[in-house]
Parts: sequence; C-alpha cells; structure tokens
Amino acid sequence: MTHATASKEGASTVAPGVPRATIRLQFHADFTFESALDQLDYFAQLGISHVYASPITSARPGSLHGYDTVDYETVNPELGGEEGLRRFVAGLRARGMGLIVDVVPNHMGVSRQNAWLWSVLRLGRASPYAEYFDIDWEPADAALCGKMLAPYLGDQYGNVLAAGELSLEWDEASGEYLVAYFDARFPLAPECSDEIAANGIEAYDASRLEGRVRLHALLERQHYRLAWWRSAAEEINWRRFFEVSDLIGVRVEREDTREAIHRLPFRLYAEGLIDGARVDHIDGLADPEGYCRYLRESLCALNDGRPPGCPKDVPYIVVEKILAGDEHLPASWRVHGTTGYDFMNDVGALLHDPQGELPLTELWKTVSGETRGFRTLVADVRRKLLAQNFAGEREALVGVLHRIARADLSTRDWGLPAIRRVLTELLVHFPVYRTYVGAATPLAADDVAMRVACKGARSSLRPADFGLLDLLVQWLGQTPDPMTAPALRAWRLQAIRRFQQLTAPLAAKSVEDTGFYRYGRLLSRNEVGGDPGMFSLDPEGFHRKVLARASRLPDAMLATATHDHKRGEDARARLAVLTELPEEWRRVVEAWMRRHEALKPKEGLRPAPADEYMLYQTLFSAWPLDLSLSDEAGVRAFADRVAAWQTKSLREAKLRSSWVAPADEYEQVCEAFLRTVLDPRRNGRTLLELSAFVARAGAAGALNGLVQALLRLTVPGVPDLYQGTEFWDFSLVDPDNRRPVDYAQRRAALQAGHDDAALVARWRDGGIKFELIRRALALRRRDPELFRRGDYLPLPAHGEAEDSILAFARRHEDRIALIVVPRCAAALVLASGGASPVPHVAPQAWGATEVDVSGVISQGMLRNALTGGECQVEGGAVRLAEALADFPVALLHA
Repeated sequence: MTHATASKEGASTVAPGVPRATIRLQFHADFTFESALDQLDYFAQLGISHVYASPITSARPGSLHGYDTVDYETVNPELGGEEGLRRFVAGLRARGMGLIVDVVPNHMGVSRQNAWLWSVLRLGRASPYAEYFDIDWEPADAALCGKMLAPYLGDQYGNVLAAGELSLEWDEASGEYLVAYFDARFPLAPECSDEIAANGIEAYDASRLEGRVRLHALLERQHYRLAWWRSAAEEINWRRFFEVSDLIGVRVEREDTREAIHRLPFRLYAEGLIDGARVDHIDGLADPEGYCRYLRESLCALNDGRPPGCPKDVPYIVVEKILAGDEHLPASWRVHGTTGYDFMNDVGALLHDPQGELPLTELWKTVSGETRGFRTLVADVRRKLLAQNFAGEREALVGVLHRIARADLSTRDWGLPAIRRVLTELLVHFPVYRTYVGAATPLAADDVAMRVACKGARSSLRPADFGLLDLLVQWLGQTPDPMTAPALRAWRLQAIRRFQQLTAPLAAKSVEDTGFYRYGRLLSRNEVGGDPGMFSLDPEGFHRKVLARASRLPDAMLATATHDHKRGEDARARLAVLTELPEEWRRVVEAWMRRHEALKPKEGLRPAPADEYMLYQTLFSAWPLDLSLSDEAGVRAFADRVAAWQTKSLREAKLRSSWVAPADEYEQVCEAFLRTVLDPRRNGRTLLELSAFVARAGAAGALNGLVQALLRLTVPGVPDLYQGTEFWDFSLVDPDNRRPVDYAQRRAALQAGHDDAALVARWRDGGIKFELIRRALALRRRDPELFRRGDYLPLPAHGEAEDSILAFARRHEDRIALIVVPRCAAALVLASGGASPVPHVAPQAWGATEVDVSGVISQGMLRNALTGGECQVEGGAVRLAEALADFPVALLHA
C-alpha cells in the first residue's frame, strides 16, 4: 500500500485502506452529516484520517444512537439522507480522508417504520419477511403457535382491554384499519377489514361489554399476541437484543436476509462513499466467522469498480467483541481486529498500582458489607437473571434439549426440571461470551471454555447430575456428526445456536449491566471490556498483551473512550490514583460517611453504604477541574449529571430498584442525599475537602490521562479518538458521554500558540492533552509506516525510579520512535508539586534513572515530537531527567 505525499496542510490525497487514526462521531438529528462537514477541516488538521461513524441507516424517529434500524436500504433522513452523505463524503475526499461506518446486522428496531416487521405482524408466516426475523413460530406454548408475542402493553392484557385503552382506527395514509394503544399502532390481518367495515368501528368499542368481547375476538385472530411488557422475560418467542424488547433479532445467517441487509452498504462501498465497516455485536450472530468472511469477500469483490482515488486494498473491518482474559479473536474471521475494548482494559489496568489492591478491597468490604469477590457475585447475578430476565430464552433452549434427550432411549428419562437445573449451572459458570461451535474453523478455545464451565457446574451440582452435565457439554460443545439423523442433527444445531445466542447477552447483562453497578471496590475497573476481578497489570504484562495483539492483529482499533463507556477515560485515570493513595482515601471516605449520617433526607432512610461509597467515587472521578464552589449554577449542573448516573446505577444494579420496578422512594432518598452532599450552604466542609482532594490527586490523575492518551497513539494498532475527548473527559455513562461537543473551542485550540511550560502550569483547561494528541498525530502523519508496521520493542529502565516508568521503541527500517511515560507516579508528582501539584514529575525526582535503549540506538540525538526539543543518547541510554524535563511524557524520534 502506498501513501500519497502530504500536502501543505498535512492531508493525504488518498485515504489509506487501513486508517491512520479515526474519530468516532455519534450522528443524530441534532448532529447531522452537515454538522460533521463543518468540522472536517478541524479533524484533518488534528491528524485524523478517517471518520468512524455511528450507524447511518434509517433508525426509529428521534433515535440518538442509530442502533434501532428500521430500514436497512436507506440512509437515515434525519442525518441528511443519501444526498447529505454524499456531500459529507465529498468533503472527506477533498481532504484525503475516509469513512468507516457502523453496521448493525444483528437486530432491528421494533417500530411502525420497520416495514419488514410490520409485514410480519400483518401477515404472520405468510409474510415474505417472516423468516428474516429470529422468531420461533412453533414454541412450547400452544397459544403462541403461529404468532409473535407483542409485549408492549403497560398492564395485564385483560386490564388494558377492560380499561378501553385498546381501540380500532382507520388510517388514511395506509388505507387500512389499525389497532391503537396510546401512541403505538399495530396492523390487522387483511381478512379482518371486510368484517370491520361491515360491523363499523363502533362495534369494537371496548368501553362497552359487547364491544370488548368483539375486539378481543378480533385480536385473538391476529398473527401476534398483545401482552403486558413484563411477560416478555418469560414468554418471548423471538430473539431480542439482550433483554430489550424494542430490538428484534434478525437472521443474517440466511442468504436472503443477509443480501437485503447489505444491499445499501455494498452499494455505498462500490460507489466510493465508505471504506470499511465496524460490525456491531458480532457475538449476537449465529455464525460470526461465516458473516465476517461474507462481508470481507463481498467488499473485496467490489474493489475493481470503485472510483479512482478510493483505496482498493482489503477493506478495513473491525468487530465489536468483548474478549475475556486471554481470549483471542479467531484468526479465521480474517478481520483487522476488535473495536478496542481489550486495549482499553489493558491500558487502564496498567495505571493501577497493585499495592492498592488489598487496602481498597478491605475498605470496600468494610464499607459495603459485601465480602464476595467479583466472580462469585457475578455467578449469583447470572442465576437471578436466568430465573427472571432471560427465563424465556432459557426455557426455549431447555425445550430443544428435552427433544434431543427424548430422541434416544438411553437419555429419554432426563426430564425438563433436570435439564433446566444442569443447564443453568453450565450457563452460570460459562467463562467467555460464547463458543463458535459449528463454524467452518473449529477453535480449541471452545473446548477450553466448555471444560471450565463444566468444572464450575460440577462444583454446584450433586453427583447424580454429572452424567446429564456431560451430555449437555457434548450436545452444546460439539458439532453433530453429519451422519446423525436429519431431525436430530437439526435439533442439535438449533440447541447450539440458542446456547451461543444466550451466553453472550447473559454475560453482558450479568457483568456490564449488573455486576459493574453492584461491585464497587474501584469503579475505574468497572468498564466495558474490563474485568473488575483483574485489579492491575504490570509493565511486563502490558508489553506481553501489546506484542500478542501486534503479532495477530496489528491493525486492530485502540480505544480509551466510546459511546458505551461507563465513565470517561480521564475519570478512570483519576480513580486509578486511589490505588496509590488508599490510606488517604480511606480517611476521607470514613470522615464523609460519619459526617453525612446527619444528612438523612428522611428519618430512617439513607443510601445503602455500598451506594453511598460508589457515589463518593463518582464525585471524585467526575468533579470538573474548573468548577468553583462559589459557582452555584455549576455545582447544580454537576449534581444533575451525577443524579442521572445515580438513577441508572441503582436500576442497573437491580438490588433496591430496577428498570422493571423502579423504587421511587429509595431513588428519591438517594437523590436528596446527593443534592445535600453537593449543597455548599449545607455541606461546605465536604465540598472543600472534595475539591481539595481533586486538586491534589487530580494532578496525578491527569498525568495518568496523558500516559493513556500517548500509549493509545503509539502502540501497534489504529488509535480511535471518541468525539470531544481531545480535552479532559470526565463524562459518566450515557447519555452523559454523548453530550454535544464544543467544536469552536477545539478549532480555536488549533490556532493558539502553546508554550510547554504554560501548558503544564494551566493543565486544568485540558490544553496539554489536546496538544499531546495533536503533536503525536502529526508524527503519525509524517511517518505512518513507523507506527503501522514498526517493531514494538519493550525497553527496561534502571535506577532509583525504575519502577515508575514504562518505555518502548517503535522501529521501522532506519527510523525509530522512543516512548517514555511515568507509571504509578503519584508520589513523585506530589513531591514535585508541593501544595499545588501539576501533572509533571520534576526532573530532579528521576535522579539518575535511565532507559536502556542499547538495542535500538547507542549514540546520537533524538527529537521530542511533543516539545520540539532534543534529547541525547549516550552509551545506549536516555536519562529520564532529560527526556521528561519539559513535558510529562516523551515521544522521541530519529
């Protein structure tokens, strides 16, 4: 692959097939293609090569994320439609940039605008789209045979009917009768029209007894069954996205469905409007390997017809995939890598001091009373979710396994209760998101995962169940022999698919959407793709992870912030400092908890200790650096943001409140407590302590943030910048992390003159992070192959501060880059800064510590891309006091 010569502005004339650096943008009605077009000069000057866009297909009206697709064949008109997309891409091409789009092949939004689903509701199995969706038309419940459950009523069906909330109406636009339920509409089978016309709509008036009987009889003849929304968990007969009944699974493994879903992106690629794809929720698909092969081969086949100036090499494809522990993305998928959650976990763990694990664990246990480790807690959560939230999905799988058991005389005595009991324990102990049994390429990792799950299940089951457990492991963990009887083979394959499409959402809901909100040892480790059970990662472990990724997937995406993160990248970096100051943090927390005993908003009621402790972590992590206690409006705005997080946290935890049954009184108590804590007039002492602690520990947190940013920009892979995180990112979970970005501020920062000393001194404004990103991206632009194909060489440090440094080199042909960053250096920061620390270790604090670069360069001068200064290499070593004299981190090159 060749790169065009950079123009005066630094943009290449042709965007490379593999991005040099991406920026993730969230498109919606208030941030359209036109909005992004206005920022392209800024993105180009910053050093971005590709925009990485949220889904652009038509979504439900008003969607803020685009993952609720209703029409795969059109570009979302709320974003500007295809015409707007073409103008946007023309702007990208004019600046030598490309476009990666988010493809959502797993599910669609449930909406009247979804013509495919509307047809299925209207015509049932006779619809041409009946098999596009993952619907079980012959479930165990005879009342649902040939029907689709429609769990969208706010109360029991009978109550809703009796209340007269269901009615018929004539729709002029479609020329048909519809069922109306508040703002929702449902179609009627075509054969019902003549009957309604003959009787008149008033005959179906549910407010009268006879009309209610007639309306009920009419509804019973439809191809769907209206039901209370709570019934979905136990009675659903179609695959949802996780447990979201507003998103219905599609069967992209079917050729007709697959072609319909990809008609638009393939056309856009052929016409040169897009350059690659990010595949959403790859583990939700029946055959991820087959899908990835289809996507790659189909796009590659279109390369020759792409317009001049468009890259015609292998299109860039990454997949959204959570990797557990040492799990690796299967090489047989032949994609460029993941969207970067794995790197986000690794670099975050690197910032945590292992010495803080024991004291912070003890503090959590003491404060919360929770003595379970994270994995034990998650196992208990899984059991509860299987019994409640995923009961329907589990029962469907139990039913298939029961049919398999009944097909053989030697296994037919295993009944439904036994199968349910044993399957539950297998699911509870399953260690990864899913297996890929049945794929074209067998994976040894699948056998390992099943063995781990089996071992865990045995610890929870009685010996009498072990035989059935072995059977289930065989049925679910091995592809059936081709000589197996056709019906039995079909059931086995169906069971495997159901198992795989249950373990993934179960893992996500039990860990990310429940466990993360229950386990509060240190919230910086409770992040998408992360494992709170893994407290830290030493430099050797970090290097090992980077080298493994570089050898397998050198062009994988690297992320530290996403539209799905639980808290911003710099909020996590600040929380990591607590691992270095555990005793100081303990004293602060204990003082606050004693003092706040008097802040009970209602006699006898206050937040549970665990909720209170997680609140304090959140206040510390997200406190804005520019917020003054005298700014009452600013403090209230901050309280509003934290209150939204707190409500979501309480409901996701599912302990004292939930989305299903919100505990209004407890939520109100927690919010009143929060607002009292953040009231300068009632609780000024705590706010002064909080602000002071943030000012002190926040400097070390900011240094962590700079380290994290530079590593993302220099280790092997494609760095992704989430919208707005060029400055400090102290955001909380969505929707807070999707707030509008102040691009005027960012454009102005490009034009401002910057003195390095001033950047460090006024570090709170975020300019220092912005400049680090801009300057590092500039070097990547000048020498893209150094960072794309350069070797990654870990380098040792020697001296009194050797444990507080991480260093490595990138080498390609005769060019090198040397990256040197402090690690777990809070003590050095605080010692250097006195009462007003800055995110910079004073040169003298490094003493004679040096980095051994003898394997890369023995003598010479290196230029610092972050300062413009020079650094001497003498005797194969670089002195930290020189390399880090003027800037917190170093990017040296020659």
